[in-house]
Amino acid sequence: MNIHEYQAKALLQKFGVAVPKGAVAYTAQEAEKVAQGLAGPVYVVKSQIHAGGRGAGHFANNPSGKGGVRVVKSTAEVNKAAADMLGQVLITKQTGPKGREVKRIYVEEGCDIKRELYLGMLIDRKTSRITVMASTEGGMEIEEVAHKTPEKILRIAIDPVTGMQGFHGREIAFALGLEGKQIAAATKFMLAMYKAFIDLDASIVEINPLVITGAGDVIALDAKMNFDDNALFRHSDVEAMRDEAEEDPTELEAAKHQLNYVKLDGNIGCMVNGAGLAMATMDIIQLYGSAPANFLDVGGGATKERVSAAFKLILSDANVEGILVNIFGGIMRCDVIAEGIVAAAREVSLHVPLVVRLEGTNVKLGKKIMEESGLPILSADNLADAAEKITKAVKEAA
Repeated sequence: MNIHEYQAKALLQKFGVAVPKGAVAYTAQEAEKVAQGLAGPVYVVKSQIHAGGRGAGHFANNPSGKGGVRVVKSTAEVNKAAADMLGQVLITKQTGPKGREVKRIYVEEGCDIKRELYLGMLIDRKTSRITVMASTEGGMEIEEVAHKTPEKILRIAIDPVTGMQGFHGREIAFALGLEGKQIAAATKFMLAMYKAFIDLDASIVEINPLVITGAGDVIALDAKMNFDDNALFRHSDVEAMRDEAEEDPTELEAAKHQLNYVKLDGNIGCMVNGAGLAMATMDIIQLYGSAPANFLDVGGGATKERVSAAFKLILSDANVEGILVNIFGGIMRCDVIAEGIVAAAREVSLHVPLVVRLEGTNVKLGKKIMEESGLPILSADNLADAAEKITKAVKEAA
């Protein structure tokens, strides 16, 4: 689960991470009122969407205008900047061409920036540890830094038994070229950030940029946090921060039915049980000349109703020109899958080619249910046969 910048900063601040003073606003008038309560005379007005690159982005109604992060020098200018942003669609590298509508603004005090650094923490699957990443190249996308100057990224894996210690923080501070009181301030900052990561079951905490002020203070000028969805039952306060308007509506609907769904850009809808089999199915669709429209794992214990919901989700995508169902019945029963497919196909009036490959528990019964349904369902003997048939059927239907 993702949250907005202002929410991430509020959470981090509770753990002792230094952030500039600021508050969220939903109207231009609220934004001006927030600014009146800050020190000034410099204010930063930030669009709040779940995407990076806001400052370098542009609004759909004004492609050549200013981006989604603006520095202003009066409360009246805060009002104007907020009015320009709210209700507009902001397009960045991460949003894609459709962009995201700005529904809230974050207003904070300006900062005397001396240096911009990068600091991030994430779960590293290779080491099974939390890895701290730091770089002197703050303010840039870390992916770009990794591509152009990988030697400028420091990585330190933290042993989960001991957790992050002071010497880790000092090692990173020295590597970043900090000196004097900056070292102690940065170490305190990192230890607080690590505690927030652990206690909140985060999957990513990213500070970009981490700034050193003219006075030598260490402050999070921006903050991004992602959380493990499976741990949200422990954090009702974090779950309450969820902004469903920032999430894909189809993926939200899938979550309600306990389906693992991710929308893609292809034309073949996929319904599979098991993530590994789903990935293999997507690969073989690509191999036979088409492209998957989604990743969809119905899970090992799906019901008829869940299968029916999955089928409807796939067909809700206008790009879908054909559907490939690939089920290996272990815990999952093939007859349950067949019943769900038939029920959903009848309800939505199936209008695209459908190929189904079933194997495993109750496979004969599953195939019988589909054969007796009277629906134009193509049966496949194996995965390669299924991919070939759906690709051919889509081309013939075009």
